[in-house]
Amino acid sequence: MTDTSQDTPQSAGAPTPPPAKGLMGRFLQATELDTRLLGMLGALALIWIGFHMYGALVNGFGAFLTPRNLWNLSVQTSSIGIMACGMVLVIVTRHIDLSVGSVLGFCAIVMGVTQVWFLPQLVGLEHWSIWIIAVIVGLITGTIVGAFHGYMIAYMQIPAFIVTLGGLLVWRGAAFLVARGETISPVDSTFRLLGGTPEGAVGATGSWIVGIIGVAVVVSLVFAGRKQREKHGFAQRPMWADSFIALISGAAVIGAVMLVNAYPWPRGVVRRYAEAEGITIPEGGLFISHGFAIPVLILLAVAIAMTLLMSRTRFGRYVYAIGGNPEAAALAGINTKWMTVKIFALMGFLTGLSASVASARLGSATNALGTLDELYVIAAAVIGGTSLAGGVGTIYGAILGAFVMQSLQTGMVLIGFDAAIQQVVVGSVLVLAVYLDNLYRRASK
Repeated sequence: MTDTSQDTPQSAGAPTPPPAKGLMGRFLQATELDTRLLGMLGALALIWIGFHMYGALVNGFGAFLTPRNLWNLSVQTSSIGIMACGMVLVIVTRHIDLSVGSVLGFCAIVMGVTQVWFLPQLVGLEHWSIWIIAVIVGLITGTIVGAFHGYMIAYMQIPAFIVTLGGLLVWRGAAFLVARGETISPVDSTFRLLGGTPEGAVGATGSWIVGIIGVAVVVSLVFAGRKQREKHGFAQRPMWADSFIALISGAAVIGAVMLVNAYPWPRGVVRRYAEAEGITIPEGGLFISHGFAIPVLILLAVAIAMTLLMSRTRFGRYVYAIGGNPEAAALAGINTKWMTVKIFALMGFLTGLSASVASARLGSATNALGTLDELYVIAAAVIGGTSLAGGVGTIYGAILGAFVMQSLQTGMVLIGFDAAIQQVVVGSVLVLAVYLDNLYRRASK
């Protein structure tokens, strides 16, 4: 009998070659783009387009995708986004912080009392140093409170949930006691610029300067990455992939500049400004661009600093190591207790900074400021891909999560949904985000 079997690699037991990837698969492999990032950007785009189209169909015009609304959206997101950057570190290390909203209110009250009740008596009303001292006091207050929480969690071994749940109640009550239940106002006029008023923006020229610097930084980072890969002998991305990333990122920066410059000052503000400066308003009106709001630039600076901290420093590597396996991290020589104190101190510092932005935007300080912010901050981090199981999370993801949360709230306000429906939607989105995170982690194993 003739043996008709063929000694092919497959019949000899060799592994079957993997199927060829499609065009999109090869593109993602070449560019190394984060699929979670693309998913969040896609979800954000669908939310924006959906609310805009709904408004166009129901009201006859779409109010969401307008320079005015998107500018306000960016300002409203800043406070939550700043705190979400710190919450990423807390959740990555398998902890939680339920106190950030109350700590924000407490820091705001301390800053308000400092600049309204005490400093004017010492240096004079509207002195140039008032806003600087007030912000420093707020940052120190937040840092001390955060470090105290971290100490109780790390060294007294009280669960973070209990410590920060107690902090939620304690610091809200402390804010009431410090201010005697009063609203502290008006705050210093220079301090108010941190909240993003028309005067609290850098204008068209300043925005173009920021944009040009941003493009230069993006391009330099992309091609500096190529040099680092070559230096350490890592495989290079194709040149077209790096060029594509630099081009898209640069175009996004320029588009953001054009968007914020397309939103003009309100007519009343323009009229007061023209009268104060002795400018004659032409017949067609005077167009003055807002440009980037100061709180947005603060958020951008925090995002860059935190990203560098997490990706380029030993501190960041320790954070991920603790989140991945706390016992192994301790055995490897990492002082996990001291790291916990520093992480919560950093969370408190960012909460104090966020309190500056929120209080300045409100133009006053009240003990109710920041109510429920802890839920939105945690939701922003989780929606942005930070795993509650620890060890996984990114700064840019948390900021995108904050934009998703604020976009949902803003869109529902624009189309007339009441507060009850808004809470239902936000809660549902949070649960869905955790479910999708679980699915993603199972698929990636």
